[in-house]
Amino acid sequence: MKRLDLDDLPPKVAQLLSEVEEGEELLLVQHGLVVARLVGAPAPRDEGVEDEPVEPEMRTREIFEQFRSLMEDDF
Repeated sequence: MKRLDLDDLPPKVAQLLSEVEEGEELLLVQHGLVVARLVGAPAPRDEGVEDEPVEPEMRTREIFEQFRSLMEDDF
């Protein structure tokens, strides 16, 4: 699995990625063309486990997992 550390990105990009809300779409655009579309998703829930606060790092990881999956499907 590939990993992208938000600390390696420019602050504006890292903030934008970490603030994507559940159901909100984020378009990745290059030279005016949409190259990917990310949708904020809720964290997977295990049955019988009480709700725990989701850390921003975990939410960001889920977004990048979805992005990776989309890229693998399209290319």
